[in-house]
Amino acid sequence: MPDTPPRQLGSILQVKVHLLDVSPMVWRRLLVSSSYTLRELHGVIQVAMGWEATHLYRFFIRAVHYGSVELGIEIPDVTLASFQFRKNAKFTYDYDMGDLWRHEIRVEDERSAKAGKRYPLCIGGKRACPPEDCDGPDGYSEQTLAASVSAYDDLATMAEIVQRIVLNREAGVLDDPETRSDLELAVDRQADRERFLWRRFSRREINTQLRQNAHHELKWQQIG
Repeated sequence: MPDTPPRQLGSILQVKVHLLDVSPMVWRRLLVSSSYTLRELHGVIQVAMGWEATHLYRFFIRAVHYGSVELGIEIPDVTLASFQFRKNAKFTYDYDMGDLWRHEIRVEDERSAKAGKRYPLCIGGKRACPPEDCDGPDGYSEQTLAASVSAYDDLATMAEIVQRIVLNREAGVLDDPETRSDLELAVDRQADRERFLWRRFSRREINTQLRQNAHHELKWQQIG
């Protein structure tokens, strides 16, 4: 995707985006131009957190909601600079009015833009966000627990078959249809669980997407 035309960056805000009601904690630390609008910040958060921008969203700042026009609230084309946030100011960002993923955004610092440095930028974070459409924080917690418990049986099945092949040198293990079926089912179930287990957060991947302006595409994308 081509770069957007350059514009005056203004100051740079360091913000921490923390996904509420999810444990272990999921968060990102971002550097964003104060000239960005809330609509653009929405796109940045989508990229940084790992969401897919397929649902409505809203910000809640000083008793006013801004976000998706379908919600009948204020249009999010107001800049961050216009709020004149003080250090440690907080506001919220909700994504997906059904699952209701609520994020707390805290303004940690304000600094001058560095010459030659590209913004926005992710400078820290922990853990991948939950999968889309998994019934919100409660559904995510339940499905993660269920995936953790059920994973042990399938891991044991896979380990037993590998041991028979590698250590016991039973070359014909997978010639048995029942054994092959057990292995295939265990692998398939384990792959499905990866939506809830062992999902990684990659700051490098996020910054690559931001350099490619994925946030400008996602700031418009929404389905419902």
